[in-house]
Amino acid sequence: MTSSNLNKDTLELYKYIYDEILDISEDGFLVVDSDGIIIDINNTYCKFLKTTRENAIGIHVLDLIPNSKMAEMVKGGVREHNVIHTFNADQNINGDNFVWVTSKSPVKKNGKIVAAVAQIKFKQQTINLAKKIKSQDCQLQYYKEEVKRLGAGKYSFSTMIGNCHLFLKAKSLAIKSAKSDFPVLLTGETGTGKEVFSNSIHYSSDRRNYPMVRINCAAIPSELLESELFGYEDGAFTGAKKGGRKGKFELADKGTIFLDEIGDMPLHMQSKLLRVLQEQEIERIGGNKSIKVDVRIIAATHQNLRKMVDEGKFREDLFYRLNVININIPPLRERKDDILHFAKAFLNNLNKKYKKEVELSDEAIECLMSHRWPGNIRELKNIIEGAFAISDNNIIDLSHLPSNIVTNSKISRSISGNKKFNELMADYEKQIILDCLRQNNNNCNRTAEELGIHRSTLYKKLDKLNIQVER
Repeated sequence: MTSSNLNKDTLELYKYIYDEILDISEDGFLVVDSDGIIIDINNTYCKFLKTTRENAIGIHVLDLIPNSKMAEMVKGGVREHNVIHTFNADQNINGDNFVWVTSKSPVKKNGKIVAAVAQIKFKQQTINLAKKIKSQDCQLQYYKEEVKRLGAGKYSFSTMIGNCHLFLKAKSLAIKSAKSDFPVLLTGETGTGKEVFSNSIHYSSDRRNYPMVRINCAAIPSELLESELFGYEDGAFTGAKKGGRKGKFELADKGTIFLDEIGDMPLHMQSKLLRVLQEQEIERIGGNKSIKVDVRIIAATHQNLRKMVDEGKFREDLFYRLNVININIPPLRERKDDILHFAKAFLNNLNKKYKKEVELSDEAIECLMSHRWPGNIRELKNIIEGAFAISDNNIIDLSHLPSNIVTNSKISRSISGNKKFNELMADYEKQIILDCLRQNNNNCNRTAEELGIHRSTLYKKLDKLNIQVER
């Protein structure tokens, strides 16, 4: 027997072995050439596709499987393992399962793709798993779209409340900042709405389809902040989660990270954050490689960072990196005309939620307008919610508002009315007694005891201040 005959006999033997392996397999196998023409297919796959090898071999793969990826594979694809493939619902296939798990790979000779092979797994257990994963993936995509839609609807510049020129100036600057990727520093007192601004900037930017990750630098212990921001590798420290964990920067890749209360970030973490801003890469705790991240940073603080820089409490180089676009949000006391807009908006939301028609009395409106609001919008929202909860007859009046803001309101109006000191003190004393009587259901004994005075002294004050109460 010559060498050529030996090679020919060996090749025929391998072909028989190859065909037998394909035919006894429960999986489907498909082979196409560099043009996407089917050059081999096993009987298991033919049975599923309701065809024969004779009819399948020699035709283009897309003529047999319209949404096949094999034609792309021979044009420069890479090997894929256990990828979910969904057959067209109208395709002529055996059975009612359209979701399968496939593995595909190009075949190269001397660096050139000459063919491609595919394996389709038909085991019921694999099929059920594929269908379950496909279903969950569809649900995940749905929820992603819903979160995106709700976020864009809830956090948009069009839903912001306010007509004050200082607020409109800040809003205009925020709208402009959304068109770029430069870092933004939001400054302003607590409760002015810095997070609302950060969300609106993100959902109006080109990054809105990617994550918006929030972290409060003041709420996380300094020893845990690094792992929260940059993540850690498996076994990096005692108690580390098996397999490691991604940090906030990795989770925010291609999106935005909101660093609230940046002024409370420890100095050693400030230097690490500066490196992220400069290099656009992070390194996990316990890791030895850098991970590239594409993240837009929005920072916020109620503190004076310039003063902190002078005192050595905040890095000057980091301050300038963060302060590329500075947006200062005015406090509510400087937005007097917006107080009533906010109050009515909060009240409308509560009425809609609880199906009521609660309104503010004129006295309550006057009181709210004269308060200085040290807690800003957040304080106003909490007061409206508290008053709504205890209101009677669908009206919020002075009796439903906290006594401190009612008292302060009356003092403010008295001062503006040029009252003398003795008159102001009398008004203040009268308000304290009235509040205490109301809390004790006009019981003079309990009121006197709570005020720390004798009952007869209380009676004298009631007469002096012209307070009518049943004794």
